[in-house]
Amino acid sequence: MTITNVSEIGDIGDPRIDAYVRLTDRQLRSVLDPNSALVILESLNVITLAVREGVELVSVFVERRHLERLLAELPSLSERDIEVFVASRAVMSEVVGFNVVRGYLAAARRPHPREAQEVLEGASRVAVLEGLTDVSNVGALFRSAAALGVDALLLAPTCADPFNRRAIRTSMGTVFQLPWAPAPRPWPQATFDALRADGFTSVALALDEHAVRLDDPALTDSGRVALFFGSEGTGLSDDVLSAVDRSAIIPMSRGVDSLNVAASSAVAFWELCVRRR
Repeated sequence: MTITNVSEIGDIGDPRIDAYVRLTDRQLRSVLDPNSALVILESLNVITLAVREGVELVSVFVERRHLERLLAELPSLSERDIEVFVASRAVMSEVVGFNVVRGYLAAARRPHPREAQEVLEGASRVAVLEGLTDVSNVGALFRSAAALGVDALLLAPTCADPFNRRAIRTSMGTVFQLPWAPAPRPWPQATFDALRADGFTSVALALDEHAVRLDDPALTDSGRVALFFGSEGTGLSDDVLSAVDRSAIIPMSRGVDSLNVAASSAVAFWELCVRRR
């Protein structure tokens, strides 16, 4: 396949690759002009998944030797007005800060946020995140949620951006695949109102004196469950803990009282979204 819109990048000072090298996450987000906001995708798998989910590519930046494979996976590149940049392995390594293995990057239009009611419609298992500021944890949780039967996610205002570059990479692109939305405000009351109106039982994963085991059958009696996860440092806020219907804990041995939120969420998703559904 031939393509005419290919440009060679000789060094990382080239302004045409500013999005990949110099723009911060805040600058990429373009808060003042959402229509210009960009996200950065890393690896061929993430790029192809994003395109499958309707994400609009602006440019791609690949190691020269990978160009043919890129065109084979995304033949539409030859038909669209998408800039294609190629570079040596050495230049690509400078761009990402380490010796590149995958050698595929892309810049894409940032998808517009959905409304909470839209992602809740038809969902029976929802994850609600509060205070997760580590973008790697957010990305890992999305990946587990996509793999283990979660239908949608709601994110409190205190959560990190799922479209952060590292979050996208850690999620393996599932942030584009799994429906999610900002949680209704004011937080958390409006979120609980929306969940109860749709018949959800709210369950907090928390070390609470009233918590039941995660395998308690009563947790799924309503048929629709919203699982709340908090930050590793402070956990869920008092406002959330006082408003949830139930609290649950993961039974653990050897005196371990908690797990990383990415790990604990995967356990909870398996139990409530796969095994008991």
